[in-house]
Amino acid sequence: MKIYEAKDIRNIAIVGHQGSGKTTLVESLAYCSNLITKKGEISKKNTLSDFTSDEQRKQSSISTAIVPIYHKDHKINLIDLPGNDDFVTEMIGVTRIIKGAVLVIDATMKVQVGTIKAWNTLRKRNIPTFIYINKMDKENVKFDEILSDIREKLGRNAVPFCYPIGHETHFDGFVNVVDLKAKKYDGNKCVDDVIYDDKKLKIFELHNMICEAVAGTDDALLEKFFSGENFTIEEIHSGLRKGVLNSDLIPVLVGSAVNNIGIHTLLDMFIDYLPNPSDLKPYFAHDLMGNEVSVSTSIDEPFSGYVFKTYVDPYSGVINLLKINSGVLRLNDEVYCSDGTTQKISNLFIMTGKNLNAINEAYAGDIVALTHVDNLKSGMSLSNPKNPIVYPSVKYPTAVIFKALVLNNKNNEDKIGIALNKIQLEDPSVEIKRNNETKQLLLGGLSETHVNYIIEKLINNYKIPLTTDEPKVVYRESITASCEAEGRYVKQSGGSGFYGIVKMRFEPSDKEEFKEEIFGGAVPKNFFPAVEKGFFEALKQGQLASFPVIRVKATLVDGKYHSVDSNEMAFKMAAILAFKEAYKKCKPIILEPIIRIVIHVDSKYIGSVISDLNSRRAKILSLEEGEHNVQEIEALVPESEIIDYATKLKSLTQASGYFNRSFYTYEKAPDYIQERIIKENQVK
Repeated sequence: MKIYEAKDIRNIAIVGHQGSGKTTLVESLAYCSNLITKKGEISKKNTLSDFTSDEQRKQSSISTAIVPIYHKDHKINLIDLPGNDDFVTEMIGVTRIIKGAVLVIDATMKVQVGTIKAWNTLRKRNIPTFIYINKMDKENVKFDEILSDIREKLGRNAVPFCYPIGHETHFDGFVNVVDLKAKKYDGNKCVDDVIYDDKKLKIFELHNMICEAVAGTDDALLEKFFSGENFTIEEIHSGLRKGVLNSDLIPVLVGSAVNNIGIHTLLDMFIDYLPNPSDLKPYFAHDLMGNEVSVSTSIDEPFSGYVFKTYVDPYSGVINLLKINSGVLRLNDEVYCSDGTTQKISNLFIMTGKNLNAINEAYAGDIVALTHVDNLKSGMSLSNPKNPIVYPSVKYPTAVIFKALVLNNKNNEDKIGIALNKIQLEDPSVEIKRNNETKQLLLGGLSETHVNYIIEKLINNYKIPLTTDEPKVVYRESITASCEAEGRYVKQSGGSGFYGIVKMRFEPSDKEEFKEEIFGGAVPKNFFPAVEKGFFEALKQGQLASFPVIRVKATLVDGKYHSVDSNEMAFKMAAILAFKEAYKKCKPIILEPIIRIVIHVDSKYIGSVISDLNSRRAKILSLEEGEHNVQEIEALVPESEIIDYATKLKSLTQASGYFNRSFYTYEKAPDYIQERIIKENQVK
């Protein structure tokens, strides 16, 4: 298999809203580049990129798929990404390593919420992007309206490189506005055509728009443009490439993936306009001393790479996709892993859909697959052991909705642990918590549908029957007043007995701590640890609702002992009794967990979102305006009020809003909440 250098490689993500036709576009690109002789179909479950059983069952992309194609002596790594928000981690990981993208838009649906989200991610990474308007062959499609929608919602720098043509209202081809060449679909393939008179005025108007955009990329070209001179095709191509690389221009193309219209133009433009891995800025990493280092995509640099995707295959085991950022990776090389280990590369592949093709080496800029590398997973770096470096890990969104998993068969405890570990390897946004207090196994995800998908996977793929329950909120208890109490543990029963008496003071504090202020040896020092142990054991269960007690300081102030019967057990039990005696006198309260949430929402929904937060007893900390008309709200909310918030936020923002969450603190619950909690959790 030919080895490609960086200048001959393009790594291109295919993104867009769900149902826009990304997978079909990848099939068409593979077919027109002669990778395959027959196109697969989603309905027939035989496409290259939707190869998992889950994707075939749902007939929708769920995970990243790599399809390398070859065109004009170039290797183009197509990366098909899910359009569903529930699998946004796939896009976050991939956009870290690519330098080109195609944003696919369904002509019948125009710009959707998913389109804007994908676009904002690409803009944040400053990734040169094409817009491909798919399904132009559908009825009632009006290109001018679609273009207007794109320029309004995605930016005025979206420029049409193609203009649709067809008999009356039937789309069957387009004019390449840059080269002024027409292509028509004859029912089998696209053939050269003429620009009809009724289209010429519009075509030349758009061509002039292209030339004006080109003029803005170079002072010499700008002067030539204003002097009325025509640009050469080479000048136009050079200026457009510069504009695309700088993200000053967003080429808009039209076509039909089903009918292979616009596919060859897209292939040529990948090579002509999108950057190769050595273009644009270098990567930044850190050496083992924490010093920042710059890494160029060159075979002359020491080897380094970044794992951006992990699969768990039932036959091949764990498969890791690695972008080689620098140097050369060869079979049997020893590499340094960012977990501090050194591993041997015993298997090296090019991955095409689900197929693994063995290779002996790969160069900087390419994407390879690795198997049987212990503990390797998404977010880790590999590098030359003589020049070890670590790339910054991607920050994935946090789980925002949880469900408790209830096993139908307790014998599946070990089985579900293994299954969940595999699922987390593939999806870093999945969170697993084992709550020892509530005895619940909690599964967290980005939305209710995301969590439900994982549950389906556990049931269908891993054959673990289960049901779900609502997660229980874990409260805490504390005290608000100080008091002293005595604890007596005195027992005689024949031989050695138990004798321990303590007097202790309990008071509110910022943390749980134990002190002693004993004078005169009332309690020997060797029993202090036993008293402390008893105090901390007593904190495990409060007397209001049996929740753990926090923020209490205990001080041993006095006591008595017996030279024969006193022992550690006696003083431990005495401390427990003292705490129980004092507890109700210290005015105990219930504390509820407070969660910090950061919400990202379009400005037009800000009123509804804040109103809803107020109804949830939220405390708004800040409201800041971000990029692309997105507002960022930071708030503190009781956990009990946001169990269903992921679903509610989607409803309030037409699925455009999202948030992250993290534990913040415990605060006193309102009296009416305390009464309800105590009633529901009465100590039996």
